[in-house]
Amino acid sequence: MFIPGTVAPAISAATGRPFELHTVTPFSGGDISQTYRLQGKDGSRYFIKLNAARHHAMFEAEAAGLAELAAAGALRVPRPVAQGCDGDQSFLVLEYLDLATHGDARRLGEALAAMHRHTAPRFGFSHDDFIGTTPQPNPWTGDWLTFWREQRLGFQLRLAQENGYGGELQAAGRALLADLPRFFDGYAPVPSLLHGDLWGGNYGYLADGAPVIFDPAVYYGDRECDVAMTELFGGFPPEFLAAYRAAWPLDAGYARRRDLYNLYHLLNHANLFGGRYIRQATQCCQRLAAA
Repeated sequence: MFIPGTVAPAISAATGRPFELHTVTPFSGGDISQTYRLQGKDGSRYFIKLNAARHHAMFEAEAAGLAELAAAGALRVPRPVAQGCDGDQSFLVLEYLDLATHGDARRLGEALAAMHRHTAPRFGFSHDDFIGTTPQPNPWTGDWLTFWREQRLGFQLRLAQENGYGGELQAAGRALLADLPRFFDGYAPVPSLLHGDLWGGNYGYLADGAPVIFDPAVYYGDRECDVAMTELFGGFPPEFLAAYRAAWPLDAGYARRRDLYNLYHLLNHANLFGGRYIRQATQCCQRLAAA
């Protein structure tokens, strides 16, 4: 373990208070970055992510996304404190929040619906960002169907082709892209503020049960994208979705679009990890195209 020497001065500059590092506690569960809790001699605590300097754009994008979520005021997020590079390492320092895995799931559903009511004039975001380590392009786009076809499914399929995943996957993908309009017949979503990567490992609860979300891949899109991902890998109790639906009912066509939206994450997993995800993504494309 090595904490770059510029971290403490960066925290001091950001907070306006001298910070002297006292202890470092490693955290498990970080798939992409090394994660630690830093404690200063004054008792102050921070959460830090470390990665190679070449990946610093991921930290810049994460900080921008967290700031956008915080500005909406609907859900608590860890506040970005400082970021930078030191030699071959990059770092992102965040507010430390002591999180539990259980809390008020209904409150999470209601707060997510409130966050989704924070909208923009167009789809996309002011920054490109990342879904895992995969670039996620977010050019401002006036039409949701165009955005989803070009910047989400189309982008992942092109990346899969570059990674050598052709054949059935590309054929099924082309057929699906040509048939996308039928999924949106009579449906025109507003550009809602999205977490973008809302699986069960990216939320927790404070001691009072208040929900917290983190590790976002923020953009403005169809709110159904966030809701769909909560159903992809599990990890959200039934009362969460019930509370969300009560706060803002979903369109009747959500059930048809759920797998279409989750296909994006299956394709991303195929590009990141290969293996069984390639077959899953191919079968999902085929099933959606044939439905």
